[in-house]
Amino acid sequence: MPIEQIVALALVQGITEFLPISSSGHLNLVHLLTEWQDQGPLFDVAVHVGTLFAVVLYLWRDMLRLLRGLGNLLRGRATEEARILLLLVLASLPVFAAGFVLLKSGMVSSLRTIEVIAWANLIFAFVLWAADSFGLTIRRLEHTTTSDALLIGLTQVIALVPGVSRAGVTMTMARMLGYERLEAARFSLLLSIPTIAGLGAATLYEIAETGDVALQADIALAAFLSFAAAIVSIWFMMALLRRTSMTVFVVYRIALGFVLLAIVYGLVILPGAA
Repeated sequence: MPIEQIVALALVQGITEFLPISSSGHLNLVHLLTEWQDQGPLFDVAVHVGTLFAVVLYLWRDMLRLLRGLGNLLRGRATEEARILLLLVLASLPVFAAGFVLLKSGMVSSLRTIEVIAWANLIFAFVLWAADSFGLTIRRLEHTTTSDALLIGLTQVIALVPGVSRAGVTMTMARMLGYERLEAARFSLLLSIPTIAGLGAATLYEIAETGDVALQADIALAAFLSFAAAIVSIWFMMALLRRTSMTVFVVYRIALGFVLLAIVYGLVILPGAA
C-alpha cells in the first residue's frame, strides 16, 4: 500500500472516529474518490486500534473508575463503578454479534459504495439534528439504566453500514433519552472502547495469522498516526460541545451527502473519471 494512502487513511480515521460524521464512511471515500485500491474492511477495523489508545488516554479518569469497578465485581461487591462497567459490556454485545456476521459473510463489502454513504449521511444527519434540537438535557452517565444501555448499544449495529456513524447514532439515542450533550459524547466514547477492542482484537489476530509482514508494518504505522489525530479530534469535539450544539456536524453531513449524490448521479465529474 502506498505510504500516502496509509497516512491519509490514518488521519481520516483519527479525525473522524469519535465525531458524529462516520469514520467508516470517510475511510471508504478515500479509495472510492481516488485511484487507490480498496484497503478492505480488515484494514479499516485494524486502524481503529490507534484511536482506541487515544480514547483510553483521554478518559483516563473514567478508565480508573471502571478498573475499580472490575475489581469490585471480582470481589462480589456491587458498586456504581461496577454497574456502569456491566452496562457498557451489555451495550457492546449486539455489535459484536452483528459485526462478526457481517465480516465473515462478506456482506459489509457490498455496503462500501458512495451511494450508501451519501444516503446514510443525509438520513442520520437529520435524525441527529432532531434528537439534539428537541431532546432534554437532564441526565448524566450515572443515571444510565439497563434499557438505556441496550437501546444505545443496539444503535451501534446500524452503524456497521458505512456513513451511518457509530458516534453519531449513539449520541443521537443518548440525546433522545435526555442525556446532556457532553454526557452523550462521554457515553459514546466509553462505549467505543469495548467495541473497538473486541472487533480490533479479532481483526488483528486474523492479520497476524496471514503472516504478511508488510501489511502488519502498514497497520502499525497507521495506528500510531490515527492515535495522534484522534487525541486532537476528541479534544476538539468535547470543547465544541461545551459551547454549542451538534449543528455543525449536521450541516457537514448534509453537505457531504448532497455532494456525494451529485457524484453518483453524474452531476459532478471527478478529475480523471471516464
